[in-house]
Amino acid sequence: MASLLPSSPSSCSTSSSSSLLFPRSFSRRFIHHYSRIPASNNYIRCEISKSLSGKPLVPIINDGVLPNFMQAGRMNNTVINGRLKIFSGTANSELSQEIARYMGLDLGMIKIKRFADGEIYVQLQESVRGCDVYLVQPTSPPANENLMELLVMIDACRRASAKNITAVIPYFGYARADRKTQGRESIAAKLVANLITEAGADRVLACDLHSGQSMGYFDIPVDHVYCQPVILDYLASKSICSNDLVVVSPDVGGVARARAFAKKLSDAPLAIVDKRRHGHNVAEVMNLIGDVKGKVAVMLDDMIDTAGTISKGAALLHEEGAREVYACCTHGVFSPPAIERLSSGLFQEVIVTNTIPLKEQHYFPQLTVLSVANLLGETIWRVHDDSSVSSIFT
Repeated sequence: MASLLPSSPSSCSTSSSSSLLFPRSFSRRFIHHYSRIPASNNYIRCEISKSLSGKPLVPIINDGVLPNFMQAGRMNNTVINGRLKIFSGTANSELSQEIARYMGLDLGMIKIKRFADGEIYVQLQESVRGCDVYLVQPTSPPANENLMELLVMIDACRRASAKNITAVIPYFGYARADRKTQGRESIAAKLVANLITEAGADRVLACDLHSGQSMGYFDIPVDHVYCQPVILDYLASKSICSNDLVVVSPDVGGVARARAFAKKLSDAPLAIVDKRRHGHNVAEVMNLIGDVKGKVAVMLDDMIDTAGTISKGAALLHEEGAREVYACCTHGVFSPPAIERLSSGLFQEVIVTNTIPLKEQHYFPQLTVLSVANLLGETIWRVHDDSSVSSIFT
């Protein structure tokens, strides 16, 4: 399989099959995108669904052999005694099904409906007494609806005497409201954390929070899942010479994230887009720090909302001589007019994950969607087994 190859002094050949940029223990744990990966004890076998009507290719997980580090004696009591149960809300049922399939479990039976006045009704259709329950529900748009649904699900599990309740939140809405930037503003991230805690959750599992400080808003344990391995594995499958790469942070606040990403990409150079924001969802690019001339620029952010920041940054990169621009993010919120901006020809490819379900109108030719189901499933196993979660990312 093609890979990102360290270049020799004389050439940047991409035909060689020499070692990848990542250590062997890291590089192929969560590979999701090509079915031609050979079956062995070092791989999780996956296939990609067929593309229909120009839709992005969303990976579907197949049965496969797990590496030894994932086989922590899980089948002995967990499945036989039924002490681990996964329930899905309505926000992203496809991701929930992929997670359950990776773990070899069935989703729990749950009834969720809306009354005529919009109120939410939740009833568990099976016993959870004494069980470790995991509720998969991102608070993606419509954020208020999905958040309230999660709270009611947590309350239903608590009143049904579940032993432990973990809220699995692939996308944590309100995460950007994590501090006061002006007088008389709310800190909604803290408020939402309080709501989840008071509803009865014992633990939160979240993907790529907008800022790490949001973990401190919870008075319960938080497992922060970094989705970088999924995107790194995908980029490693591309025939891009390491000497041609530059990782770009679309703003100063994302420098730490971009630097960690660049280190995994053969310690690629880093560039920073300096911007001035004049209002919510409005960004103005000022200048570029770093050299991108003749390079393949990989822009990295935690989310793409209206795509104003990343599209203006991409335009600046092209002006500065970048050969190609890739946009990578974990959460594809895609609020209007994001699709028009992303499909305008500025990007060679836009790479997101499926933490937020995409609607039909969100598809465009440059879009690639990667699944984080393996990553979340493995994290759930480790939390349930009282094993280390951080070792997944080292």
